This record gives sequence, C-alpha cells and structure tokens, in this order.
Amino acid sequence: MAPYNMGDPELDQRVDELVALAAADGDDDGGDLVRELIVTALKSGRDNTDRGDLKLVNAALKEMRYSFLVFQKYRSIPKVTIYGSARTHPQDPNYRLASEFANRMADEHRWMVVTGAGPGIMEAGNLGAGSDSSFGVNIRLPFESEANPYIHESRLINFKYFFTRKLIFVKESDAFTLFPGGFGTQDEAFELLTLVQTGKSDLHPIVMLEAEGTGYWLAWLSFVETLADQGMISSDDLHLFKITTSVDEAIDEIRRFYANYHSQRYVDGKLVLRLKTEPTDETIALLNDRFADIVSSGVIERTTATEAEIHTADNVDLPRVRFHFDRRHFGRLRQLVDELNRAAQ
Repeated sequence: MAPYNMGDPELDQRVDELVALAAADGDDDGGDLVRELIVTALKSGRDNTDRGDLKLVNAALKEMRYSFLVFQKYRSIPKVTIYGSARTHPQDPNYRLASEFANRMADEHRWMVVTGAGPGIMEAGNLGAGSDSSFGVNIRLPFESEANPYIHESRLINFKYFFTRKLIFVKESDAFTLFPGGFGTQDEAFELLTLVQTGKSDLHPIVMLEAEGTGYWLAWLSFVETLADQGMISSDDLHLFKITTSVDEAIDEIRRFYANYHSQRYVDGKLVLRLKTEPTDETIALLNDRFADIVSSGVIERTTATEAEIHTADNVDLPRVRFHFDRRHFGRLRQLVDELNRAAQ
C-alpha cells in the first residue's frame, strides 16, 4: 500500500517532526494514525474544500475527541444505553420502569447508564442510576437543549450532530434498552438492529422494555414480523432483540449475554469469539452440529490468542473459538453465542 502522505518530502518531514514533538510523554503509540489525521486535514485545505464542509469535519472531530476523553477512564466498567421518549412524564409507568431498571443496573450490578441527557425516559434513566453512574450524551436542539439535572458535568457531552452522538452511543455501550418513544427512538432501534444485522457492530444485547399494558413494542413487533414474512429480513433476525415488560427479564437478558461471551474480532478472515470459560469437547461438537449452516468452510474449533491479538495485547489470556463465519446470518450467530453462554452455566 502506498504511504499516505502529502507527496512533498519537506512537508512530510515537518509533519513527522510535529507528531514526534506532540506525542504524550514521548509515547508514539498511535502516532502513525495521528500523522494520517494531520495529513487528511492538510489535504482538505489544499483541496480547496468548501468552508462549510471543513466546519462540519472540524466540529465532528472535536466532538469525537472530547467524547473519547470523557469515556476513556470508564472503559473497564460495563455500560447500558437507555433510549426513549423525551415527552414521558414522571407519572407515566414507563418513566418509573426506566428509573427502576437503571437503579438496579447501577446499584445491584455496578453498570453505568448512558442516556441522551434530556427529559422523559432519559431523565428517568439518569435519576435511577444516580449522578455517579450516569453519562449524558446531549444533542443541541432549538426546543430541547438543556440536560437533565441528574448528570455530573464531567460526564456530560454536548453534540451538534446526531451522527457523532449516535456513534458514541454505540461505541461506548455494552447493552441497549429501548423504552417507548417517537421518531428518535425508532431511529435508534432500527439503526442498532441494522448495525448488528450487517456486522458493522459487534453483537450486543438489545432489549425493548415497556410497562405492562403499554402495547408499544408488540405493535412494533407485528410490523417487524411483516418484514420477515415478506422476505425483507431473515426470520433469524428476530433473535437479535428481546421484548419484555419485566425489569427482571431485561436485566437477565443483558447479564446472560455476558455469562461466557466476552468479545469478538476477525483475524485472517476468521471470526474469533473470546470467552470467559473454555468450551468442552461436547459443546464444540454441538456447535458444529447445530450451526454448520453459518460456517462457510472448515469447522468451529477451540483456539488460543492469535499473533495479531498477542501483538496488540488483546485479551490474550481468554479462551477462544474461531471459524469462517459467512458474515450474513447474524441472528444465527446470536443463537450460537447464546449456546456458548448456556453451556458455561
């Protein structure tokens, strides 16, 4: 691959010197990527890019950089994002349900809670989790820009753009719980499912939770089942989410997902699933029998950390399974992960 540079030896040398000079405490880890960021910025200026486009890129990059900084110190703590309507009143049973769910996730299970920082369901989530366990990912809107009072300012991030805000929601969360809401909630629901269904995001537990008698997610499910009936999605995609009216079931769905499963990565074309407990011979045989339809070649097998994972110190001590996943049937992959979790219990 050709080097990504300015094509001017003197200018490229100056960029290299600047990166080295600005490296934190002399640490050059990631310096190659910082260099490419600088080159991209310089090329954008040299390309006579429209000022409005430069403002968009500049604002987005600033938002992402600050978000990474805020979340960095909490990366070891699991987080659940709560979505839902900004118009839900405190007297609404869904408000109370969201507050209870967040409170139990924070107090009983030591998870942190991420919301859109606004009123309604978002406020309920931060209220239940408490300020010390809450993040707010706020969007500046003409009619709704103030964050709710249950988020400490050190964990509140204000965004100009929806797309950078959505990125941070997905990137920084380990699970997602959606309560009834309007266009925004529907947008988040379908974007989450699209990202997982297409493999653009790792698998995550996605729970649709509502107060009993609300009838919101069951009506939504009827529409989604129509998509499956008409062949627009696979029936297996219905395994990518869970609908419930029970806080207990919502919490169990999230915790069961991580009972054995840890994380995933593609290495040399194979999907590597990192686990907490090594699967037995019987479990491997069961997986090969039940999930041969999503293995494009070879078999599902136990493995140890690959050279690529060792090189980046990527959870090298965890047991693993790997196989050539067809990268199409992510609903079936979710079922495979569920089987690995059940086998370890």
